[in-house]
Amino acid sequence: MTTALITGSTAGIGAAFARRLAADGHNLVLVARDTKRLREQATELHDRHGIEAEVLTADLATDDGIESVERRLADRKNAVDLLINNAGFGTKGLYLDVPMADELTMLKVHCEAVLRLTSAAAEGMRERGRGGVVNVASVAAFVPRGTYSASKAWVVQFTQGAARDLAGSGVRLMALAPGFVRTEFHERAGLGTDSVPGWMWLDADKLVTTALADLARGKSLSIPDPRYKVLMGVAKVLPRNLLGGITSKSGKYGPR
Repeated sequence: MTTALITGSTAGIGAAFARRLAADGHNLVLVARDTKRLREQATELHDRHGIEAEVLTADLATDDGIESVERRLADRKNAVDLLINNAGFGTKGLYLDVPMADELTMLKVHCEAVLRLTSAAAEGMRERGRGGVVNVASVAAFVPRGTYSASKAWVVQFTQGAARDLAGSGVRLMALAPGFVRTEFHERAGLGTDSVPGWMWLDADKLVTTALADLARGKSLSIPDPRYKVLMGVAKVLPRNLLGGITSKSGKYGPR
């Protein structure tokens, strides 16, 4: 039986990955900051699907938190076969309105943690000749919307570059770029979503199904909805300043 480690597992896309992977018979390592929620989630998934669900409380905005997950990923006796780097957050406000400490914390979680955890997992996976990493980015990676978009653009570029470097090793790396998903993400950041059209919202469970199928097909980038694939195709030919204005009207602080 294989084991998957999911960061940010207690809500949204992370919880959807946990449900799907547990249903498919994978043991899980659930990572988040809230121990109570983690234990409740682990108990529910164990009771419903008969899998083992390990709890690892970690704040990926801290070195201690990242290091604790690195150690778990480096454990060769209890190998992790699939890593889902999902932890992330948004901030409310335009550039220079957001405190610098919050901007740096975002880079810590979205970039440094993703780099370090991907590397910790990929080392063992390459030795075994198999494994997979999904780094959750956003379609915001393809539009100019401040630090959030920039950090997600880094996730996409890093993941696709690492996927090329590990081609033929048996290790698959994929960046997942969803659009607006109905999760706790926007509420936690205090972001209003009233201006987002109904057709732009995605279902987390369907998104995960598509993402796992794309990973199995060997894709290094998954945009898991035809509507967003069309939008991203249009985005490639629109002027950057016009694209920024359009995205600010549909969702001021970006999708996820």
